[in-house]
Amino acid sequence: MEKKQQESFIKDSIITPIQKFTRIESFSGILLFSATVIALILANSPIGESFNAIWEYKIGISSKNFHLVKPLILWINDGLMAIFFFVIGLEIKRELMIGELNTFKKASLPLIAAVGGMIVPVSIYLLFNQTPETHSGWGIPMATDIAFSLAILTLLGKRVPVALKVFLTAFAIVDDLGAVLVIALFYSEEIKWMLLLYAMILFVVLLILSRKNLYSNYILVIVGAVIWYLFLKAGIHPTIAGVLLAFTVPISQKIDIKTYNEKLKGIVARIARTEDNDKPILKDEHFDAVDQLEEWTSKVHSPLQHLEHKLHNWVAYFIMPVFAFSNSGVIISSDFHLDFHLIGQISGGLILGKSIGITLFSWIAIKFGLAARPAGSDFKQIIGIAFLAGVGFTMSIFIANLAFAKHFFLLDSAKLGILVGSLISGIVGYLILRKYTSKDETSKV
Repeated sequence: MEKKQQESFIKDSIITPIQKFTRIESFSGILLFSATVIALILANSPIGESFNAIWEYKIGISSKNFHLVKPLILWINDGLMAIFFFVIGLEIKRELMIGELNTFKKASLPLIAAVGGMIVPVSIYLLFNQTPETHSGWGIPMATDIAFSLAILTLLGKRVPVALKVFLTAFAIVDDLGAVLVIALFYSEEIKWMLLLYAMILFVVLLILSRKNLYSNYILVIVGAVIWYLFLKAGIHPTIAGVLLAFTVPISQKIDIKTYNEKLKGIVARIARTEDNDKPILKDEHFDAVDQLEEWTSKVHSPLQHLEHKLHNWVAYFIMPVFAFSNSGVIISSDFHLDFHLIGQISGGLILGKSIGITLFSWIAIKFGLAARPAGSDFKQIIGIAFLAGVGFTMSIFIANLAFAKHFFLLDSAKLGILVGSLISGIVGYLILRKYTSKDETSKV
């Protein structure tokens, strides 16, 4: 009986959340792929000019003392994507505090693999880059799109061990952290330090409130919007504000599950003792009990976990597909000049850089005892995962928009390089994993 309870606990607390996460990310990957294909078709159709003009339509608020008017594409890339980065920040904090990155032993392989997966693609890009105008695109091939890569893994069903999915998820999160730092340090404009100082003061205030258990979602949204605006005007990309704000959200519950269970028993017992109501409204005692139940339920929630749960579907099923739809409309025509050197540098960085970097650094880490191979996997499967990491897409396109903001004519070439590199990486990774994983493989932990 005790063994069954232990197995049930492992399934509920470890396996089920991972499987749920991969299901969400996998379906998001399908939506991303669909949005990308539709955008490419529309951009190259007779209505292509109108389709691209939609994203340049300016909206916003303007008054005598306040002006915030931006093209629709920038509201998506700077506004909606700030929420995407906020969720990334929540995931990074969770993994650092209690997840796959909270100890060196757990974090060593994903961390070392991610470092290789960033250094080698950047090196390949810079090695073959001879044009000053395209030099700024070096950060594009260093990112991994977790939604697309997990969607491809899902096609293999139970062939792929859960430990490999955890490995991919963990090093993709480290990748995201690396990309965030690169955006903050290298892709921000001339900084207005006073505005940045005001933003950081507000950030510190939120941290103090969080430490004092005075956290509130309403305060987070209001103050967060001000910090986002200050980052925007200060010259730091406003999505960085989303990541920082995530670190002000506490992870700890106000009460533990044991206390909640005792309170719940008392509330249920009190409801059971009261008479039923023949009217379609609650009696006062029922109403009070439900209020107490909501109050104790809010206290047992981890604020970070609760927010991540609430926002994850919005990000996966709405924000990322909208971003893909608005940013993937590459015009492929003889009338448009494409920089094939840039396409080759980016796609080469994603295909070769990611696969070589992650494979080589993982091999070194395992060979010299710095890390252990994911349970139930062999090294050929790690090579397959390394190729899947070359599916850059969302973050790569995001960095491309920043890298070529002043050389807009290069953006279509950069996006095409990302699409080509991601497509080839995904296909090669899938074929390797399909060949070197058994149909009888079960996802055991």
